[in-house]
Amino acid sequence: MMRLLRKLGAAAVSIPLAVALLAGSAQAAGTIKIALAETPSDELAAFFVALDRAKADGLDYEWTAFSDEELAIQAVLSGQMDIGFGTPYAAMQRSKAPLRIVFQLSKLKFFPVTSQKYEKLEDLDGEPIMLHSRGGGTDSIANVIEEKVGITFGERSYVPGSSNRVAALMAGQTDATIIDLANKNKVMKIAGEKFNVLPMFEVDASDEALFANLDWIKNNEEDVDIFVNALLSVWQDMVEDPTIISKETDPDGPIGQLPPEILGNLDEFYTAAVAGGLYDPDGGGEKAALADFDWYSRAGQLEGDPASLKVEDFWYLAPLKAAAQ
Repeated sequence: MMRLLRKLGAAAVSIPLAVALLAGSAQAAGTIKIALAETPSDELAAFFVALDRAKADGLDYEWTAFSDEELAIQAVLSGQMDIGFGTPYAAMQRSKAPLRIVFQLSKLKFFPVTSQKYEKLEDLDGEPIMLHSRGGGTDSIANVIEEKVGITFGERSYVPGSSNRVAALMAGQTDATIIDLANKNKVMKIAGEKFNVLPMFEVDASDEALFANLDWIKNNEEDVDIFVNALLSVWQDMVEDPTIISKETDPDGPIGQLPPEILGNLDEFYTAAVAGGLYDPDGGGEKAALADFDWYSRAGQLEGDPASLKVEDFWYLAPLKAAAQ
């Protein structure tokens, strides 16, 4: 989870370096090419349920999993892929290509987890913290915490991967880190009596969103409407009943082929994710755009006064409004 951990500050990498896991047979005319920012996992189960619903309504698609979000963004920019995962705000400002977001897939939900010597964010003033990478997502999260709470962290050390930082926390190699929802739950389940999850301010900004070139969206309006409608229906059903994801997961599909221990925890994962506010049943829209402007400006991914940014320069709301009706 938390693709933000590697998205901010990542250097653009050439497309041929992508881990291309092409699903389906040779491309057919009219097939939507979807650029995922990671390989299929429990976090993508809801998305694949939505794809199955869209397919039932006539959407023809194939997906490719790239090794990180930057590659997925570059694939859409280059025209290699049609629609992709990410929050490409920096690319939107820098590129002449009219990229637009059409749906918020997940919100930024991250958790400062510490030893019991700390009880609130203010207690971390001057204290060392372990993060994912220099200039990366958790580094930016730490910057925003400093600004909002009025503290300054001590020495920052960098260990890529939430699971690796969990191991460091368990081994006593760090007293404070920032990890994703799944790993936070893991820590508290295994050794909750030894650690604290510090109270965090609410964030409505996007961790992951679905975006495409505006010209492509308008030229494929019917397919985009089918896609967004399927996503919205799943996100709304999931909020009502998180177990709908495991119930509708195709056992022969990419999620159904995951290890049994992952499949067996889908209900637990989505129940916790829904309770934690990871998914917006309205698909984001203008509210998410405004939250993104504030967050990604603070994180250094957008330039200028957030109040001067226009929603229509970054989002194309027509498909979401149509689905809501």
